[in-house]
Amino acid sequence: MTTASAAPAASVPTASVPAAAAQAAAVCPTGWGSLTKSVTETSYKPLTNVRTGRHDCFDRMVLDVPGAGSKPIGYRVGYVDTLYQDGSGNPVAVRGGAVIEVRAAAPSYDPATGKATYPARAGQRLPGVDVTGYRTFRDTRFAGSFEGDTQIGLGVRARLPFRVLRLPDKLVIDVAHSWGKKS
Repeated sequence: MTTASAAPAASVPTASVPAAAAQAAAVCPTGWGSLTKSVTETSYKPLTNVRTGRHDCFDRMVLDVPGAGSKPIGYRVGYVDTLYQDGSGNPVAVRGGAVIEVRAAAPSYDPATGKATYPARAGQRLPGVDVTGYRTFRDTRFAGSFEGDTQIGLGVRARLPFRVLRLPDKLVIDVAHSWGKKS
C-alpha cells in the first residue's frame, strides 16, 4: 500500500492559498452579451411580485408569475436610451449609466376582472424592491401594464451583459457585474 505524505509547509505558502481561491472565485465568465433578447410565445398569466437579489457575479431581478407553471412567459429585454411608457409615450426617468427595458407578457392585473395583481404605480419605484448597495443595479421603475404586457425600467451602472431565464412561474433577468473579467 502506498501512503501519501503531506507536502512540506514551505512548498505551499499559506497566504497564497486564500488569495488564489479569492482570485479564482472573482472570475465570472458570462458570454451573455448585451443585445436585446426576446421570446414571443406566452401564457399571459398575471404578474404578482418583483424581487431582486445579489450574487457574486451578477445582480438578479425575478418576476413572479404564479400559474404559468412550465408554460412560457414571453418577454423582450434590452437596453434603451430612454424608457417610454406604452400607451402614453411619456418618458419614465430611470437612474443609472444605462437602462434595461424589461417587457414581460404578464399583465399586472387579472385580465378577467381588471383587478390589480401587482400594486405598482407608473413612474414609481417597484414596491418592496430596494437596490441600495447592489454592485450593478441602480434603480427600478414601473412603467405600466398595457395590453397584457408589463413594462419595467431597470437602471444599471453601465451597459453590461445580461441573460434572461424562463423558469416555472418566473422570469429571471441576471445582469453581470463585468464583461467576464475579474469583478
